[in-house]
Amino acid sequence: MTFTDILGQQHAAAPNARIVSLVPSITELLCDLGLAPQLVGRTGFCIHPADVVRNIPKVGGTKDVNIEKIRKLAPTHLVVNIDENEKPTVDKLAEFVPNIVVTHPIEPRDNLALVQLMGGVFCARERAEAWCGEFERELALMRKGRPQRVLYCIWKDPWMTVSRDTYIARMLALIGWSVPGIGDVRYPSFQWSDALGHDVDQVLLSSEPYRFTEEHVDALERQIGKPVQLVDGEMMSWYGSRALQGIRYLKGLAAAD
Repeated sequence: MTFTDILGQQHAAAPNARIVSLVPSITELLCDLGLAPQLVGRTGFCIHPADVVRNIPKVGGTKDVNIEKIRKLAPTHLVVNIDENEKPTVDKLAEFVPNIVVTHPIEPRDNLALVQLMGGVFCARERAEAWCGEFERELALMRKGRPQRVLYCIWKDPWMTVSRDTYIARMLALIGWSVPGIGDVRYPSFQWSDALGHDVDQVLLSSEPYRFTEEHVDALERQIGKPVQLVDGEMMSWYGSRALQGIRYLKGLAAAD
C-alpha cells in the first residue's frame, strides 16, 4: 500500500524510516504519533514537545538548512512544507535523501489527510486514526459566533497580515471571523489608515513569527481606537496535532467576544 503526498508522489510504508523534519508543527505531530525514536533531525524552530525534541539533533532553520549536517544523519525520509521550506534547498537535499514527503495544508480539514499521510508512511496508522476521529468530532461541534472583520498581524516594520487564501484565515472562518482583502499576495504588507481602521472590528496580534506583546496591544489600541488583542500564533497557524488544540482555542476566542 502507498500513500500520496500533496504533490501526488507515492510513498510506501516505511517502518524503519530515519526522518528529518523541516516543519515545526509536523515534528510535533510525529512525536505525538509515537515516532520520536525515528526522528534523526529537526529545525531549531521545532520546539514541541520540548522534553522530547531536545534530544533530536538540530539541522538549522526552516530556510537556512545545514545540508551537510543532514547528509551525515543519513535520513531515508525528509518531511517538508511548500510554504515553510525553499524549493532550491529541498532539491539539493533530494540528491541524497531517497524520499521527500511534501505537505501543504491550507484549511483545517486538510489536517485529516496530513495526519493520515504521516501515520501511513511511518506506520502509526492506529494513532493517526484515533486523532482524526477526535478532530472530526471537535469540528462537528464548532459553531460560528458573532461575525467579525479582523486584521491578523504577523509582523511589524513593515506591518504584515494574512490574506483570505491562508490556513490562518480559514481557521478564523470556523468561528465566523473574516479578514479584509489587502493586496494580491498571501502575506501582504500594509500601512495603517482611517479606511483600514473603519474596515475592521478588531485587530489580532500574533505571538509569532513576530513576538508581539501586551505593550504592542496597548500602543496600537491608542493609535487606531479599535479593540486589539494578543493571540497565540501556534494555535492559529500550526497544523498537525496542534490543530486540535487550535480549534478549542478558537472556541474560547468566540465565546469571549
